[in-house]
Amino acid sequence: MESDNMSSSASSTQKAAIVRYYEQTDAGQFPADLFTEDFEFYVPKFGVGRGLKEFETMASGASVAQFKHAIGEMLMIEDGRSVAVEGTTEGVTGTGVEWRGGSTPGGRFASLFHFNADGLIARMYIYLDPDFAGDHAAGFRWNRGAAQAW
Repeated sequence: MESDNMSSSASSTQKAAIVRYYEQTDAGQFPADLFTEDFEFYVPKFGVGRGLKEFETMASGASVAQFKHAIGEMLMIEDGRSVAVEGTTEGVTGTGVEWRGGSTPGGRFASLFHFNADGLIARMYIYLDPDFAGDHAAGFRWNRGAAQAW
């Protein structure tokens, strides 16, 4: 099992593909050539989807005006054809609320990628709280006061 922080260069073809995925999606493009046609994905509150069309449906419903991953700070752990990624994002919601992972309630994520034998992403499960603005007050069940850290 190999682990590294992206402040050092990506050490595998799989990690390089994941970095390219984040770079291109941050630029508003989806690198379909990195994925199988019927790739499976999961996003909380959307559920499981398959293929580019369903991924575009999910992305269009996210109500995000700007979105960027802190690529250089990501932790990637590779095991065979699977790679786990932990990181933060920053951006602006469709209603103009800014978030920054590590400073605000929203913005931390973990994703699991699985590559097929041809080196294409066949499965991508994204774990994050899609409430980037922290609007869902009922979801904040602990009043930690000054001890609260994001």
